[in-house]
Amino acid sequence: MATFDKKLGNILVKAKKMSADEVSKLLVSAAQERRPLSELIVRERVLPADELLGLIAAQANVPPVALDKLKLPHDVEEILPQEVAQTYRVLPLSKIGDYLTIAVANPFDVLKLDDIRIITGCELRPVVTLEETLANAIELAYRSDSQHMDEILNGFDVDVELKGHEKDEDDEMDLGNVKDGASPVIKMVNKIIYDAVNQKASDIHIEPYEKKLVVRYRKDGVLVEALSPPKKMQNSIVSRIKIMAKLDIAEKRKPQDGKFQMKMGNKAIDFRTSTLPVVWGEKVVLRILDQGNLSLDLEKLGFEERCLEDFMWACSQPYGMILVTGPTGSGKSTTLYSGLAHILVPDINVVTVEDPVEYTMAGVNQVPVNNKQGLTFAAALRSILRQDPDVILLGEIRDKETIEIAVKAALTGHLVLSTLHTNDAPSTITRMVDMGLDPFMVASSVNVICAQRLGKRLCQSCREPTEINPDRLIELGVRESDLKNLEVTLFKPGSCSKCTNGYKGRFAILETLRFTEGIKRMVTDEASLLDLKDLALQEGMVTLRRAGMLNALRGVTSVEEVIRVTME
Repeated sequence: MATFDKKLGNILVKAKKMSADEVSKLLVSAAQERRPLSELIVRERVLPADELLGLIAAQANVPPVALDKLKLPHDVEEILPQEVAQTYRVLPLSKIGDYLTIAVANPFDVLKLDDIRIITGCELRPVVTLEETLANAIELAYRSDSQHMDEILNGFDVDVELKGHEKDEDDEMDLGNVKDGASPVIKMVNKIIYDAVNQKASDIHIEPYEKKLVVRYRKDGVLVEALSPPKKMQNSIVSRIKIMAKLDIAEKRKPQDGKFQMKMGNKAIDFRTSTLPVVWGEKVVLRILDQGNLSLDLEKLGFEERCLEDFMWACSQPYGMILVTGPTGSGKSTTLYSGLAHILVPDINVVTVEDPVEYTMAGVNQVPVNNKQGLTFAAALRSILRQDPDVILLGEIRDKETIEIAVKAALTGHLVLSTLHTNDAPSTITRMVDMGLDPFMVASSVNVICAQRLGKRLCQSCREPTEINPDRLIELGVRESDLKNLEVTLFKPGSCSKCTNGYKGRFAILETLRFTEGIKRMVTDEASLLDLKDLALQEGMVTLRRAGMLNALRGVTSVEEVIRVTME
């Protein structure tokens, strides 16, 4: 610092703010008190702090900054370790791409700046401040993790209970108030869960990185960063969730799955837990299964009229298969449960096999798969057929053995509902044949195949009208008759406090392929997928793309969102 003090003294003499003798006296005092010269200049009222900072900035050709008026970032430790910041007397203020803005007191120390450039791997954008202001800011920015955590948890004062843990399943265990007396880890985990449920998230992702821990919520199908707990709490948070889900807290090298239930107010919510070893620890994902958000009314799911008609027709049949296809998180389970609720009457026997049981339904016998004990989908299905069922719901068809038993069940007087992972309804036929089924068996057993996606709804408060060339709409799957029959007003996402990036909530997009006599004949004759699709379209099938575009024409969603979730 002595070198910089001499430099500062020369700047003041050159600017005619002090004489050389006055600077020499202050330099001696600064050395004796072990204080920076800038502090003495302000203290002795030689110059106001702002004027002194302005002189240094002008001489160094570096912008000045008032650190005491800035909101300091919480992630400084992720950019530059505390010991480096204190040793080099620098403070990172913001990082955008490979450009790092740092505050320094001595902008003339080129070697120091080169070291920071090498350590961070960034191009530096230095700004200058006074030494005493910088020291205070560094101390404040790198405050202890506990202070940071207190700030995160500030105002969180809610009671949460964990049900059925360390006692009988029917008992409730009070986790302790998440108030002042609660463990900080319990309080943090409860806050993560409570906020996710309140924000109607479907999943919680707790992700460890080299220097930080990030919590993200999946809202309306998109991951949004929620908070970043202190890195040192990582193992404690993971262990707490493992204890809640009755997992092995000592096992950190293998993935684990579990579940637990929490009571929030008068509502019990189930959570499915999955841990996965990654480079910097264990990643945890919690799937939120809030039965209060489950709508079992088929007519409220938003299907197109033709699609709803096909699905309800299939549900009304005494036997056969109803298959719902699509990627993970596309709402297949909700559609199946809704179909089951539509079918369910007191005089039939309904049994499900699920991995795991996501939602419990009154009047339904639900069997959870347990692979460790040999209770696979196929084994459970064999046993179910000896239980005199009328309707069977299979959570997923994963292998040849399961699909063969399911098809035989459908051909012997049972209504079977299940899911497969395929891109659209027609390609499911090819998938079933590839799994070893005879085309005749496929044609004889299937009632309807549905392909499903979830699209984001436009926020009705901030959506904005937009215009698209009609020719472009027709290219995207809209028919000329659709444009004539609908009063078309297209919208794009806006932005307001009620939504996330212009969207709020989701709706189902469904494509249904009913097995008519014509379709059955083509399947038996092993016709090409293209010919099958052409016939289905002639018979009135609404594709995923067209179903999405019809919703865009009604103002439910945007054209961009339809393009994102569907393919042609």
